[in-house]
Amino acid sequence: MSHVAFRPRGEDLEDTFDFVVVGSGAGGAAAASLLVRGGAKVAMVEAGAWRDPTDYPQTAFGGMRDLMDNFGAQVTMGRALWPVVQARVVGGTTVVNSAICVRTPGDLFAQWETEHGLHDLERPLLAAEDRLEQALTIEEVPAHARGRSNELAVVGEAALGWPHRHVMRRYAKHCEGQGFCLQGCRAAKKQSLNLTFAPEVAAGGTVLSCAPVEKVLLEGRRAVGVTGTFRHPTSHARGARFTLRATKAVLVAASVTHTPVLLMKSGVRLPALGHFFRSHPGTGVFGVYDEPIDLNVGATQGWASTAFRDQPGFKLEVLSIPPELVASRLSGGGTQLMQRLEDFRHLAMWVVAVRADSVGRVTKSLFGNPVVHYSLNHADMLKLRAGLKLLAQQHFAAGARKVLPSIAGLPYELTADQVDLFDQAPLDPRAYVAILSHLFGGAVMGRDEATSVVDHRGRVHGYQGLVVADASVIPTNLGVNPQHTIMGLAQVFAEALL
Repeated sequence: MSHVAFRPRGEDLEDTFDFVVVGSGAGGAAAASLLVRGGAKVAMVEAGAWRDPTDYPQTAFGGMRDLMDNFGAQVTMGRALWPVVQARVVGGTTVVNSAICVRTPGDLFAQWETEHGLHDLERPLLAAEDRLEQALTIEEVPAHARGRSNELAVVGEAALGWPHRHVMRRYAKHCEGQGFCLQGCRAAKKQSLNLTFAPEVAAGGTVLSCAPVEKVLLEGRRAVGVTGTFRHPTSHARGARFTLRATKAVLVAASVTHTPVLLMKSGVRLPALGHFFRSHPGTGVFGVYDEPIDLNVGATQGWASTAFRDQPGFKLEVLSIPPELVASRLSGGGTQLMQRLEDFRHLAMWVVAVRADSVGRVTKSLFGNPVVHYSLNHADMLKLRAGLKLLAQQHFAAGARKVLPSIAGLPYELTADQVDLFDQAPLDPRAYVAILSHLFGGAVMGRDEATSVVDHRGRVHGYQGLVVADASVIPTNLGVNPQHTIMGLAQVFAEALL
């Protein structure tokens, strides 16, 4: 019952548990906490450090350095080099996301059953999501914390008459609207899993941090533990070895990029491993208003619309980003960039996240690192462009005097009578400043071992005591923020193990 951080060389650690859980993000921490509540002896192992709100950085640079996987430098290998957003810290990406809670859409259960042979998931998953909403204090973003950008988004979408619009529901208890979601909530209002489930696991079991797992130990086709080497969180020096035995099962929840690679390095051989990678590629449009907006005031994300989830296939959201990231999205340099930054207090940023049909895969490099092969196809690029045009129209409906499209090939700024220029924007992904968030696949669920890696309870086909419990198992693109689904599935899998 403890937290074990970095250990220097010579202080090797060996221990035995009922369950060893690799990863402490939405999947790992949710599964580990349920196992602990069930009376099991559990170890949860995380590659990153355990950071409390007082340790969170105040800048985007600091967030990349202290909280992100590989300094946030991983990009897709494809037509465009788009960043892949994932954290490396106890609590995983829940520390740096906006804590958005969306229940698993009902249409997905029929799709999973028809296309992937997955039965008996709807009832237990929705029951788990009910419990999670209570445990993590789901609240609608309060009016006093929304900030002007979120308020104007409501004005714009009301003027356009969109259905299915909503103020976001988030895992945030009495949000103060300080705008630090992406660097970690220093006010400790966001119920990230380093503040909720991880302490529960440490109190009833063991949490290892700064401890990247190098291999799942297999005896024949049974998982019996994990091994790895501690890494110092700032110097990155290698420390002691650790070997953790698991008498009942190893749960791998190391992320969509790391889980398939860890299984590959451990000797798991399945034809679908690493395949069927999917994501929500996204980018945004700045609206420039006469009144001050102040992106740094109010909830980072507080409004969304799912009106277009099915057709054309995207979600629209507010997103406030730090000044350094705003500057990175404004073209030009030197004096010109400084002049353009004079608009900073008057900018509102709204984004489109595409429910992409494009499929990629995850492989490992010669050095054993994850490599993501992914490009948006023509149909998905049309969705992206259409979403950006809608955002521009929403800005103008809310009173913006101009928008900044941030698309190579279009003017730096557009007025309301120029919105149709979006229809002429290039469909080359390299023309867009986009990122990949909300990752899925790589170890997908399914009945057929030729096209899937795990079954409907996360158990790896053909292996005993080996379970995957993160977004790697999700076989389709959800079209909504996935944290609730990931945590729910992880607890369904953990409950089956108990």
